[in-house]
Amino acid sequence: MIRDRPEVGCARRWFVGLWLVVCAIKLVLAWQLPVFVDEAFYWQESQHLAWAYSDLPGLTAWLAWFGTSFGGNHAFALRLPFLLISALIPWLMVRMTTHEFDARTGWQAGSLSLLLPLAGSMGLLALPDVPLLLATVLCLDAGLRLLRQVGAFGAAELAMGLAIGGLCHYRFAAVIAVGLVAMLVLPAGRRVLRSPLAWLAIVVGALAWLPLLLWNLHHGDAGLQFQLVDRHPWQFSSEGLRLGRMQLLLATPLLLVAMTVAAWRALATRSDDASRYLALCGSLIVLGFLALGFFADRERVSFHWPLPGYLALLPLVPLVLARWSRGWRIATWVTAGLGLAAVLGYYAIASVPALRAQTASRNFHPTNFAGWDVLADTVRSRLASMPPGTRLIAGDFKLGAELGFALGNAEIPVLDHPLNGKHGRAPQLALWGLLRERLDVDVDRPELLVIAANDVEFSDLLGYYHRLCEQAGPLPAPQVVNVDHGRQRFLLFALQARAPSHACTTPSLAFLDAPGPSAMVDPSFDVAGWAFKDGVGLASVEILLDGRVAALAEYGESKPEVAGFWKISSDPNQPRVGLRGRITNIAPGGHWLGLRLHGADGSVEDWAEQRITVR
Repeated sequence: MIRDRPEVGCARRWFVGLWLVVCAIKLVLAWQLPVFVDEAFYWQESQHLAWAYSDLPGLTAWLAWFGTSFGGNHAFALRLPFLLISALIPWLMVRMTTHEFDARTGWQAGSLSLLLPLAGSMGLLALPDVPLLLATVLCLDAGLRLLRQVGAFGAAELAMGLAIGGLCHYRFAAVIAVGLVAMLVLPAGRRVLRSPLAWLAIVVGALAWLPLLLWNLHHGDAGLQFQLVDRHPWQFSSEGLRLGRMQLLLATPLLLVAMTVAAWRALATRSDDASRYLALCGSLIVLGFLALGFFADRERVSFHWPLPGYLALLPLVPLVLARWSRGWRIATWVTAGLGLAAVLGYYAIASVPALRAQTASRNFHPTNFAGWDVLADTVRSRLASMPPGTRLIAGDFKLGAELGFALGNAEIPVLDHPLNGKHGRAPQLALWGLLRERLDVDVDRPELLVIAANDVEFSDLLGYYHRLCEQAGPLPAPQVVNVDHGRQRFLLFALQARAPSHACTTPSLAFLDAPGPSAMVDPSFDVAGWAFKDGVGLASVEILLDGRVAALAEYGESKPEVAGFWKISSDPNQPRVGLRGRITNIAPGGHWLGLRLHGADGSVEDWAEQRITVR
């Protein structure tokens, strides 16, 4: 029996232990974590199975369908195929690195892929980045095999990786382009490209893009238009620096230094083909996406784009760490572990409502995970109280998908909304026949309209409400669902057939000028701000502290600057919409300050709260 050297056995045990711990944590979190907005839409796509969609090729939806078909309509079942794929990737990293270097380096590269924050947390969400990473590792391993010797196994692995990548995301084109450049740079790579087997694999991979190509040809290039034109400003912006810092920080600082040194040495010393190939692929992907950040989409999440490049560089890192002092090696492993713990901790906060609510005043509040279960319960209750046959309408694709997943209904109609186009989902909703320009409420079939007030910038909110009036008519008094102190704010409107009216009755708008968010105040303090409600106006305003009425505000102070900003406002009280009040003898510590707005039409709306601290 051949025994491993002690250092190899130690590296293997560390990897297996880390793999078991990380997988166990992700299984628990995947069970508890509410469904993310994009996950819900991929579930909706899985209920309308197709080869391609307006936002993506079909693989993500197929995996979602597979999970829920066997496990039911549960977040864990939806995520299970992605968890399994993510659990496989570190083992593939071990195999790939071991073949090119040695066993100890292989186990260490696998451990680094577990600790790299975005890679280690991958699979928690049912997102296309999971199969994209699998495709990347397969293509990297196939490329290394073909550089050693062109053979059927390497070509088959390359074909598989290219096919998976072509079926999961447009962004995989960057991996293909970089891999081709790396092959052209290396003499051995040019030899590979002269092989019929390699080109057979490339042709098979190219065929995987055919469904996406045909979808675009049949739908006016809507997907390409969104991915390549609509979502990107294609103008230089210094905001790319902020995005770049985030992309690099998520690699953790010391590990990033090690990857940089590894790539530099492999390229500068003209080392073996395997090291140069990995260094070329990794550095070109990372630098390419860093440069793209100065010109491309900065509104949607893109900090994970360079991740395939980091994975390509990880096999080179153990050789660099071996030359560092013991203290720096330990610091590198520890900071990577802390980075992973921070990412997993964020998901843990998002999965526990009490913890999540405490972050409501912070920028890192996990808003896209918050409140969908509360909203779904409220919608069920409201539908039960309305006439049979009441139709549910969602204000945008996010609500339609999240409510659809919670209620098991993939056919919820969605109103036309800027978010639908902003995220490339409007063409797909139209194809499914779920996109509504306006609502025509029938006498015999009322509708329950659900909107998310936070899905619109505050400065655009009144315009959005007026647009709702055009789509649905004057709005009845809303039922307000505030989640996490109003960080997520939903409004439910029971729409009934009514006589035509030109008046636009909207939900209320309000703002507190003093005290400001996160302000430090005395036990007795003044409150000032403004509030209005288009169409009917407000009758009174109450000041809330920790959800209870603390004072009745004096309402009606002249605020010409408010009327000047909200020029389209039709509140009959304008510009006398200012409010003032005083709260006395409050206990020291943190409190939540809010408003309760009483409309002249009998509506009662609790406004979002803000955190204050009493000295």
